[in-house]
Amino acid sequence: MTTENKTPCEMAISTADKNEAVIIRKLSMVSLIGNTALSGFKMFAGIAGNSGAMISDAIHSFSDVLTTLIAWIGVKVSKKAADDSHPYGHERLECVASLILGLVLMATGLGVGKVGIENIIANQYDALAVPKAIALAAAVFSIIGKEAMFWYTRHYARIIHSSAFMADAWHHRSDALSSIGSLIGIAGAMLGYPVMDSIASVVICLFILKVAYDISKDALIKMLDTSCGEDYEEQLTSFIAEKESVLSVDMLHSRMFGNKVYIDLEISVDGNKSLREAHEVAEHIHKDVEHNYPEIKHIMIHVNPANE
Repeated sequence: MTTENKTPCEMAISTADKNEAVIIRKLSMVSLIGNTALSGFKMFAGIAGNSGAMISDAIHSFSDVLTTLIAWIGVKVSKKAADDSHPYGHERLECVASLILGLVLMATGLGVGKVGIENIIANQYDALAVPKAIALAAAVFSIIGKEAMFWYTRHYARIIHSSAFMADAWHHRSDALSSIGSLIGIAGAMLGYPVMDSIASVVICLFILKVAYDISKDALIKMLDTSCGEDYEEQLTSFIAEKESVLSVDMLHSRMFGNKVYIDLEISVDGNKSLREAHEVAEHIHKDVEHNYPEIKHIMIHVNPANE
C-alpha cells in the first residue's frame, strides 16, 4: 500500500513504529557502548589500583553488556506481528528476556558476594596492597555515568512501554549503587581499614540480588495473566460507564500480556436497540478505550440487554 492510499490512522501507526525502532536502536547502542567503555576502565582501575571491590564492580558492569543484548533481542522479537502460531502476538517474549536478565544478575551478584565473603573469612589483609587513587576515581566516574544512563534509559523505556528496557534501566541504577559501595570500601581501605574493600564487595552483591529479584518478579507477574489491579480497573470502569448509551458496566477483567493489556468487558445497553445500534455502541467504546489507554492491545466487549 502506498503512502497516498494509507488512511491517517495507518500513517500514524507506521510513524509510531518507526519512532519506536529508532528509540530501541538508540537505547541499545548507548547502553552497549557506555557499558563496554565503563567496565573496561573499571577493570583496569581495579587491577592497577589494587581494589577487589572495583574489580567486582567491573564484573557487574560487564554483565550489563550481556543484559542489554538480551533486552534488545527480547524487545525486537516481541514487536513481531501476530501470526498463525501466535495469534495474540509475541509480547510475552519480552518477559522471557527480562526473566533471563534477572537470572544473569542473580548469578553475577552471588559470584561477587562469594569472593568478598571468602576474603573476609580468610582475614589476611596484611598481605593485600592498599587501593590507589585511580580506583577511587573510577568509582566516582562510575556513579555519575551509570546514574545518567539510568535516567536516560528509564525515560525512553516509559515512552515505548518496554519492561525489558525498564529492567535494563534499573540494572544501571544497581550499578550506580554498587559503585557507591565501592567508593566507601576503597576510601575505607585507603584510610587504613582494608576489610572495607571486601565488605564493599558483599554490599554490592546485596544490591545486585535485590534488583535481580524485582526484575524476575515483574517478569513472572506479566507472564501469568495477572490483573492490572483494582485501581486500574475502577478507573477504566468509570471511563466506560460515562459513555453515551452505556447503562451499566456489568463486568470488567484485565490481564497483563507482556508489556500490553487485554480487557474483557460486559456492558448493558437499552434492550430495544437493534443489533446494529448495539454494535455501534461497542465499536465506539472499543476505539475510545484503545485510543486513551495505549497500553491496551485489545478489548473484547459483550453487550447485554438492560433489564426494564
